[in-house]
Amino acid sequence: MSRDLDDRFAVARAVADAVLYEGYVLYPYRASARKNQLRWQFGVLVPRGFAAAEPSERWSMRTECLVDPGAAPAVAVRMRCLHAQHRSVEAAVAGAPNGYEPTDELEVDGTAWVAWDEAVEQVVDVPAVSLLPVAEAAEEVSFHLAGGEEVEEVRSASGVLAGRIVRRREPVDGRIKIDASWAEGADLLVKLGVEVDNSTPWSAGRATRDVGLRHSLIAAHVMLAVDDGVFVSLLDPPEAAGDAASGCVNEGAFPVLIGGDSTSRVLLSSPIILYDNPQVAPESVGELYDATEIDEILALRVLTLTDQEKAEARATDPRSAAIIDHCDNLPPELWARLHGAVRSLGPPASETVAPSDPSDPADPSGPEPVPWWDPGADDAVDPWTDAVTVAGVELAKGSAVRLRPSRRADSHDLFLAGQTATVAGVFTDVDGTTHVAVSLDADPATELLAWHGRYLYFHPDELEPLGGNGDDEAAAP
Repeated sequence: MSRDLDDRFAVARAVADAVLYEGYVLYPYRASARKNQLRWQFGVLVPRGFAAAEPSERWSMRTECLVDPGAAPAVAVRMRCLHAQHRSVEAAVAGAPNGYEPTDELEVDGTAWVAWDEAVEQVVDVPAVSLLPVAEAAEEVSFHLAGGEEVEEVRSASGVLAGRIVRRREPVDGRIKIDASWAEGADLLVKLGVEVDNSTPWSAGRATRDVGLRHSLIAAHVMLAVDDGVFVSLLDPPEAAGDAASGCVNEGAFPVLIGGDSTSRVLLSSPIILYDNPQVAPESVGELYDATEIDEILALRVLTLTDQEKAEARATDPRSAAIIDHCDNLPPELWARLHGAVRSLGPPASETVAPSDPSDPADPSGPEPVPWWDPGADDAVDPWTDAVTVAGVELAKGSAVRLRPSRRADSHDLFLAGQTATVAGVFTDVDGTTHVAVSLDADPATELLAWHGRYLYFHPDELEPLGGNGDDEAAAP
């Protein structure tokens, strides 16, 4: 089962690894860096008792998604997380208790070790659960991440004992619960729920976050694989599945499709916002473990570190050392790959629209071909007069609407839910997707923004038509 899931989750794992180690160690990759003093912000599930004393923390996460089932659908679940372990450094001191004393740094033969919180990757698999009949599609699995202590002696090249590295892990208990029900709407879709809890006993009440992290599931996320069925996108569901998608409530989780188009047999539920079918850019050949990493900029900044700073980075963590070595030894051809990449948004640039006089398109005296991306390529398209039909109402420049941003909207758009706006234009991008430009009615800067050509853009299904003056109170949220 585990090896089969490894194969099925291969694509999801590449993306999930970026989630797993997001913020593990931030540039400049040294333990002393101020930005590394508050790590692991995503997907942290603390013990329930700790969360009771610190309401800003979460002790559970819940994923709800849709499955279009076949005759005998079954789903396998994999939870991955990091398990923190504290690495302390002790120097060998004659006469000290046990012969060692704690120290912030230990240097032997030019190699340094510093105190640091490391992490061990953990994986918990749940065997396949049948989804039909839905009343019986339930499973609960408890798991235990064992604590422990590991001691590593540090000796000089001549064999003299200089100190030791002690790694300690606290035990962590957790639980994975799976449930299913029929989703809302006309289509027979199954709403699948997967909940991950931190059930570690906690009686210490309020404590520092560093202490809580040692008893937590860190960067927790879930990967799902379905047989005899497909997952349905929550970001861009088919029209018939709109009500079902709206009925899915995700807490601390953001499920997206992996490796497909609008449907897929694999799903990743991430603690950070992603789009369907995410993938790691092929130009990214190194793991920098930095939030929203931009490989070329970070790699160039690594080259600005002094030898002393690089030595401290290498002492911080094996992953930090690997980053330093990677950037120091990056060959020219890989630097070139990092320096800009163009993704085609439509027809390749070589494709052009035929000249207006098709009788002799090769005639050099005729009009120049218009590039496909130029608005003048199609005189029939005019965003200032074009219209789009929403809920049986034609929307065009001047139409009054209320904003209903969907789940695929970003956080800025979600803040505008329920606001009224006026349509400024109807645009079609190079992929043929329609976007409606609007100006907020309540924004005092609307006229200035419109003068600069600055608008907000929404998909047609994120707009609710109103009366001509936009004051339809019956449609108020």
